Amino acid sequence: MLGWLWSLIVGGLIGVVAGIITNRDLPAGFIGNIVAGLVGAWLGQIIFGHWGPMLAGMAIFPSIIGAIILVLVVSAIFGMRKRRD
Repeated sequence: MLGWLWSLIVGGLIGVVAGIITNRDLPAGFIGNIVAGLVGAWLGQIIFGHWGPMLAGMAIFPSIIGAIILVLVVSAIFGMRKRRD
């Protein structure tokens, strides 16, 4: 029943992990993280398949790799700057 909420949470976490690994800011904050995580999960599973642990119907490792690819492509297209910590 609340599967969609669980998917949004896991997608957001995947997007956050991808942002941390790439050290890039995503537009729209946490919403951007959710979108990057969900689209990255879809992309990663198409390219790399479904292997490793699954959470909310997403294979975690291919999803993170897909989200990293997505973040790098989006940041290259829009020229996003690295984080200033």
